[in-house]
Amino acid sequence: MVDQDWAGVRKRIVRLSMLPASQKVFGTLGHGWRLEDPLGEDDIVELEAQIGVRLPSEYRDFLALVAAGGAGPSYGVFPVRRVQGRWRWEGDGADLADLSRLAEPFPDKGPDPQVLERLLAERPEEEDFEEIENFDTAIDAWDERWESVMFAPERTTGAIVICHHGCAQRDWLVLSGSHRGTMWSDPRADDADLEPLADAEGKPLTFSRWFTDWLDKAEHDAGQRSVGS
Repeated sequence: MVDQDWAGVRKRIVRLSMLPASQKVFGTLGHGWRLEDPLGEDDIVELEAQIGVRLPSEYRDFLALVAAGGAGPSYGVFPVRRVQGRWRWEGDGADLADLSRLAEPFPDKGPDPQVLERLLAERPEEEDFEEIENFDTAIDAWDERWESVMFAPERTTGAIVICHHGCAQRDWLVLSGSHRGTMWSDPRADDADLEPLADAEGKPLTFSRWFTDWLDKAEHDAGQRSVGS
């Protein structure tokens, strides 16, 4: 990505934040239209040295030219910050990413579909139990089995959590492997596996398209609301 792709984006967000209707854009209460300062090149180089992988170019340029995090899709882009000399991403679920394994490739395949199908078929149902305490015990045991498969650390190597939508729904950015640079939706809280985000033509969304699509829509929605108010 070349620099001019991000030219003016920060100013667009600042202008948008000044519209009264911008306060009705989903997620505003989370990010408040705030933007972190961009990172310097030395900061980014240090971050990459610590995690052991060069960031995808679109995201790298975003950090340098727009912000280290803040206003963005849903409740915003998780900020990356240096804390006691170590870089980390901060936000609801950011700790799901193993920063020591970001250089490992993100897996091309998820859990065995037959294993998931069998587990879902064995999920306890409350109506099958006479005592609620017995159901609670059974569902807790099942949840442990489910999470051991769906939330195994190997499922998300090479990726970071970049955003959350509430209700444990999150988006990941892949840093390593054949899916490097693409965005993935995480609906595992609803008993579904991670899946790549795609545009209307079915092409994988990269960070730039993911972010600018949100900005275009937010500007449209806030503008429409301002006209109609």
